[in-house]
Amino acid sequence: MAITRTWHGLVPIEQQQAFELHLQKTGIEHSSSIQGNVGAYVQIVQQGDYAHFFLCTVWSSWDAIYRFAGAQPSIAVTYPDDEQYGLISDPLVIHQEVIHTGNPFV
Repeated sequence: MAITRTWHGLVPIEQQQAFELHLQKTGIEHSSSIQGNVGAYVQIVQQGDYAHFFLCTVWSSWDAIYRFAGAQPSIAVTYPDDEQYGLISDPLVIHQEVIHTGNPFV
């Protein structure tokens, strides 16, 4: 059994490529460096003038999630430079207990 933690945010479509690189250097690299992280997957969906980003990280335990997200794991982890991409971040994330730890977006 594992736990997924899914975040959603969106940026103006013209910022998609730049934010994708930024997300790699922040959310993906940061979460992947935490002991207990067993995967990080991104799905990007274009809708009108925006690119929606879904980041699903997979964790071995709640303790691992707390190491990443702190005392309030349902609150989104954001980074200081996020605003320069026009990011609109959902303030909350979704947690689910799962059996399958592979890419949920395939």
